[in-house]
Amino acid sequence: MQTSDFHYDLPPERIAQTPIEPRHNSRLMVMRRGSSAFGDDIFKNVGDYLNPGDLLVINQTRVIPARIYAHKPSGGKVELLLLKRLEADTWEVLVGGKKMMTGAQAFIEGGPTAEVTEVLEGSHRIVKFSSPLENVLPSVGEMPLPPYIHEKLKNPERYQTVYASQTGSAAAPTAGLHFTPELMHELEGKGVRFARVTLHVGLDTFAPVTEDDPSTHQIHSEWCEVTPETTELVNETHKRGNRVVAVGTTSVRTLESAAAASGKPRTAAPISGPTKLFILPGYQFQLVDAMITNFHLPESTLIMLVSGFAGRETILSAYAEAVKRQYRFYSFGDAMLIL
Repeated sequence: MQTSDFHYDLPPERIAQTPIEPRHNSRLMVMRRGSSAFGDDIFKNVGDYLNPGDLLVINQTRVIPARIYAHKPSGGKVELLLLKRLEADTWEVLVGGKKMMTGAQAFIEGGPTAEVTEVLEGSHRIVKFSSPLENVLPSVGEMPLPPYIHEKLKNPERYQTVYASQTGSAAAPTAGLHFTPELMHELEGKGVRFARVTLHVGLDTFAPVTEDDPSTHQIHSEWCEVTPETTELVNETHKRGNRVVAVGTTSVRTLESAAAASGKPRTAAPISGPTKLFILPGYQFQLVDAMITNFHLPESTLIMLVSGFAGRETILSAYAEAVKRQYRFYSFGDAMLIL
């Protein structure tokens, strides 16, 4: 298995620059594992493919306005992209700016002073702020849209799921962006249930794998949690013979991390802490029976994960078909339901 095995060609015009309104009007490609047939639908009809008693597992993480612009004492511009909070006043940060080495300072207008306390790999730094950021982030921070989105987002809430409640992500769990309160209410009325997990998404999740052999790639850890209540819902669903449907790759990784913690086949255990689970083809899924996901970047850990679930050839064939059918790709793009 080579990283290049997960490459595909995508015309730039297929990368969605703006979200669809309303959210549930995005397109939905429907595919079944082991089949080369791909159906076309609209996301608001996703309930047509679900049964009463099925469980949709959603990631309730909320994106922080993690991009901060600052300046050095010399006046030079600095960009700070918050990745992970380590302490109340200390963060792992991606720094854009020259000579930001240990001891270097940057000043945030209307906010605290930032000082680099440790230099990590590449542009990663540990930064200590003169006071906690939480209270000033809404006024000094901007939503950290992915670099392939060039249009300015008019409404920052559009890069949040409607059920986002646990602050901590540097990027949105994008499969959940298609849900509206109306659609969720309709699904619940049909007997489809929802369970919440939390995984705070780091930007490294979306980075291409640079190693030739993907199995040697070191995935960065992300904090996740599965509560006892969600654990019970998941285990009850399987006992009744219904399906656990993961909304997004982040929910997949969280659920499968809970399965690993239980040590019992097809069983979840409560977890709270970091996960470094890296899912590649050959992985034996324990909890996830179906998946809602967006279309992912070539050679990323995310396309490897969905390839592990549905088969590499099937996924690449589906992606090629999606290009032909003019689906919209990536964060603000269309969705795929894998049954």
